[in-house]
Amino acid sequence: MNDSKIDILFVLPSLKAGGAERVISFIAANLDTAKFNSILIVIGSAKDSVYNTGNLNVVFLKQKRVLFGIPFLFSYLITKRPNIIVGSISHVNRVIVFLSCFLPKSKVVGREASVPSIMQRFALKQHRINIPVLKNYHKYLNAIICQSQDMALDLQNNFNIAKSKIHVINNPITENFGLKIQNSTYNTKKKLITVGRLSKEKGHQRILVALSKVNFDYQYTIIGSGPEKDSIFKLATELGIVNKICHIPFTKNVENFLLANDVFIQGSYVEGFPNALLECCAVGTPVIAFNAPGGTKEIIMNGINGYIVNDELEFTEKLHCMLFEKEWNHKKIKELAEKKFNKDNILKQYESLFLELTKS
Repeated sequence: MNDSKIDILFVLPSLKAGGAERVISFIAANLDTAKFNSILIVIGSAKDSVYNTGNLNVVFLKQKRVLFGIPFLFSYLITKRPNIIVGSISHVNRVIVFLSCFLPKSKVVGREASVPSIMQRFALKQHRINIPVLKNYHKYLNAIICQSQDMALDLQNNFNIAKSKIHVINNPITENFGLKIQNSTYNTKKKLITVGRLSKEKGHQRILVALSKVNFDYQYTIIGSGPEKDSIFKLATELGIVNKICHIPFTKNVENFLLANDVFIQGSYVEGFPNALLECCAVGTPVIAFNAPGGTKEIIMNGINGYIVNDELEFTEKLHCMLFEKEWNHKKIKELAEKKFNKDNILKQYESLFLELTKS
């Protein structure tokens, strides 16, 4: 590492499709190289990578779980002794806090991926690093990056974390997206889409229940994979709408699907800062989302780029309005998203935080 720069090491479980993977790999690859010497440590293998990291130095530990990667990560940290270590999600944050005990001069930054007190209800036990002393690991971090105000307030109110440690930095729009053309006409089959992991907190089931009550023809595309797949399609069959669903486990062409669909649907019970929803706005496609803690309300402006609804009845009413009554200004939707979540502005916020930490 170059002593004239700030040595910063980012840690990810993998480079598989996911919000944390997309954002952290983007930040690591795009920090100002005149100021920062970045390395990305990936617990998993290169064969699983779906994100382009350019010229970034990426080290793959080739382990199936974060737990198995701890000895290798420790060895690397002890050798490199970076100025800053950045964790990407909660179980990675726990590990770097533990390992930082042996690196007293390194600053430790944790990035929260969701609203912790609510997400705990949905977390899978096998993904937890159960070290009792790290139950309240947040207090050992030098800084915590929250993607939304809800996440910051949750840490302050439910975990007693000092406000001075918390830094709210939204996710950036990492790509240059195209602009959507006008919605399909009144008489054609409406095209609806959801992109995200098939897990309980994403609320696919309540979307299906609501869609089973609409009175127009549609095709609903679900992009994503996860443990809830079977229960989602079992419910769709029971509701008699399974023939209206197109499931795509994974695609590198999400942009094309967002451009081709009339409305993006989010059913989540909790969110961090939903990248797929943000990207949907970046192409100019309007969104309907159930009200939930997290960053959704910081992206959606009712009547301008979509609607936030509170229940299934409001969902069906607003969805009908979106598709048959309201004319959307797709260019305005795109411009508002790009202005607020511009990647250069977000990068500057990350860089300012890292520079501040090295001065303290």
